Amino acid sequence: MPVSAQPSLAAPATVEAVLPIRDASRRIVRELGFMKATLAGTELPASAVHALIEIGGRDGLTATELCDRLNLEKSSVSRMLRKLIDAGELSEGSSDTDGRAKRLTLTAQGRRTLTAIDAFAHEQVGGALACLPAADHAMVVQGLRLYADALHARRAAKTGGPQTGAAPAVRIEQGYRPGLIGRAVEMHARFYARAHGFGAVFESKVAAGLADFLPRLDRPCNAVWTALDGDRIVGTIAIDGEDLSSQAPGTAHLRWFIVEDGRRGGGLGRRLLDEAVAFADRSGFAETRLWTFRGLDAARRLYEAAGFVLAAESPGSQWGTEVIEQSFVRPHRS
Repeated sequence: MPVSAQPSLAAPATVEAVLPIRDASRRIVRELGFMKATLAGTELPASAVHALIEIGGRDGLTATELCDRLNLEKSSVSRMLRKLIDAGELSEGSSDTDGRAKRLTLTAQGRRTLTAIDAFAHEQVGGALACLPAADHAMVVQGLRLYADALHARRAAKTGGPQTGAAPAVRIEQGYRPGLIGRAVEMHARFYARAHGFGAVFESKVAAGLADFLPRLDRPCNAVWTALDGDRIVGTIAIDGEDLSSQAPGTAHLRWFIVEDGRRGGGLGRRLLDEAVAFADRSGFAETRLWTFRGLDAARRLYEAAGFVLAAESPGSQWGTEVIEQSFVRPHRS
């Protein structure tokens, strides 16, 4: 199955990289309105707007948790929270985990304010994305997420403090999960429609193949893995040990390898692929095969790093669009 994922390679920062990022960061701050006294069409300062977003998005936070998420001093956060409470935007209650701490939640007025903030931001960001080709949207998401995560990682490394503000690590789990078919089909269909013009034929093949495969997970030669951000599936991969058994006994088929838009480039694809090929080796398959098509250069580098080699390529249209189909093979490794 086609895939788009790529490894990440750390590199020291150069002046040529730093200066344009600094310039872009300043421009973003100005264009989003952070230089103004209030933000997002409200009468609130930026810190208060961010506080409402963080508290509303997590069904409540303590002041300590909010300090870490906002990267602000406790005294500044305390003053800001008191103003929001007095204004009727927030309420205080007992924390479920710490009797000494107060849990902050949005009032009905606070929820209305947050709804207005979200609408303002959606129009602002959506309008900016509308100025770009749709194919560039995922690149913007990926770049901003990587940059934000790197800034947070640097702060956490310098302070050595709790990392409650960090995005939860994406974990990989083996086995079926409710919603797996739908999410895997959605990720495949969206990416390949946008990037390569695939349509209903491709989406139907992905759905039908998964529907046939998942009931066979009770057999030890078959396995599927999901990458999970919380409970959200953000990546999939599978080893089908039966699909090729009639034409190539002892051969595993690597299938349904996809990483969600905006998450490629962070090593998640490599982690999924490592799980799959390790399973194939443990299961004693003589080789593992996959089918993709020419043009997915980042994916090809990932495959080759895992030991796959190009075995054959020829024109084909099994996915509903004429492409140069490719077959890759990886021999068993003990």
